[in-house]
Amino acid sequence: MLADCGVASRRKSEEMIAAGRVRVNGKVAQIGDKVDPRRDKVYVGKRRVTGTAKPKVRYIMLNKPRGVLTTMSDERGRKCVADLIKDIDVRLYPVGRLDRDSEGMLLMTNDGEFANHVMHPKKHVNKVYRVTVRPNINDEQVAKLESGVVIDGRKTAPAQVRVVSRDKDNERCILEIVIREGRNRQIRKMCDAVGLEVARLKRIAIGGVKLGKLRSGMYRDLTDIEVRKLSADPNPNPDFDINELM
Repeated sequence: MLADCGVASRRKSEEMIAAGRVRVNGKVAQIGDKVDPRRDKVYVGKRRVTGTAKPKVRYIMLNKPRGVLTTMSDERGRKCVADLIKDIDVRLYPVGRLDRDSEGMLLMTNDGEFANHVMHPKKHVNKVYRVTVRPNINDEQVAKLESGVVIDGRKTAPAQVRVVSRDKDNERCILEIVIREGRNRQIRKMCDAVGLEVARLKRIAIGGVKLGKLRSGMYRDLTDIEVRKLSADPNPNPDFDINELM
């Protein structure tokens, strides 16, 4: 509470508590005591600590279903990701977007610095998608997607494409595509540029953190290791291997 209200760092606050300089409702505080900033009177020496503590930082992974908007409200009353996290007591915002017809991994947080790091194009955070396309893809189309195609007047950065499976009638196939950008409807536009129609699109990993077996419409908190992984500085080596990301 002292650190969140800007009195001192957590370590300095602990030192002040250990030295007996902090009182709560007239009693000398002990390290680990809990307080409610709205009700309890907290003093450091003769100075009362006032102000609102910062909300708890939260990082979650949501498995967004198809048909749900990546927004916190919709004037037309359509279902939004906010409807899926109603039981969370802090206000979170999506990190990036998934279009209405896409599904899969969506990060949400109230940490603006973290969100900017993940979304910033210079950070080159890998995003992995499982994509069902039709008709079947050929080697020329794979090469074009990997080297970059022009969408919205600008060429996409190099990507990696792996064919997961092919329909026995050669009418569709499933791909895994890794990109380091986050342009609007990028995967759909890339596929359209080489003559492929996207039948299903699911994001399955971001920055080495995987969606795993999280059920559609459910969420979970990121682990500390996952937060550190997503917050890490970008890899200076522009080359990447899709097999290392899966």
